Amino acid sequence: MDWRYLLFAGLTLLITAFVGYGAHMTARLLRGWQPQENLLLLPAENALRAIVLAICILLGRGSGLSPETLGWQFPNAGSQLLTGFLTGLAMAVVFVGLGRYVTRYTDTRFYRSILELVIPRNRREARLLPFALLLSVLFEEVLFRSLLIGGLSPLLPTAWLIIGFSIVFGLLHSPQGAWGIIGAGTAGALFGLMFVWHQSLLAPLVAHFVANSVQIWLASKQFDRSPTT
Repeated sequence: MDWRYLLFAGLTLLITAFVGYGAHMTARLLRGWQPQENLLLLPAENALRAIVLAICILLGRGSGLSPETLGWQFPNAGSQLLTGFLTGLAMAVVFVGLGRYVTRYTDTRFYRSILELVIPRNRREARLLPFALLLSVLFEEVLFRSLLIGGLSPLLPTAWLIIGFSIVFGLLHSPQGAWGIIGAGTAGALFGLMFVWHQSLLAPLVAHFVANSVQIWLASKQFDRSPTT
């Protein structure tokens, strides 16, 4: 097997471990820390996310894999955009509804919604939030769908990769408790299936962005935080 591909696989798994460690430390930190800034707009977090995203793209380009394998093609873009939008909208409504139910009948050990930490509190945050959210979603999709599912498909069956890395994706949301892990893991599996079905990153990327955006919007209504007030 080509040494470039082996280097790609090893570094991709190393980056995943680094991200997992960061999520673990964030989960510990949030147990007793209430951030004063919007959690999605922390400058250092976004700078690091952009750097790691750039590294992931360079890894993909240097892997020797085709754009089709990595999902870096956009056939039937209009259909993918529509599918992604409708899927993301449905996911947001379902997960917000279930999240409110779980919040009402369980304690924070089972579920802690962090949506209140990312709701825009003024017009400035409302303008910046879509860009920060897009960066976060793009980073997660490139790593978890493009590199870990598409990129490692020459080594393992695709079904194993979808299941395995959906579990990992869920565990990265451990700051939200058990329900957050289950919900994110389920979402990760859906995004993985969309990625494989369309052989493209476009549909899951749109679905992921729409789902998170609608969740934040619905949460802003729940907590009565309008960026125009």
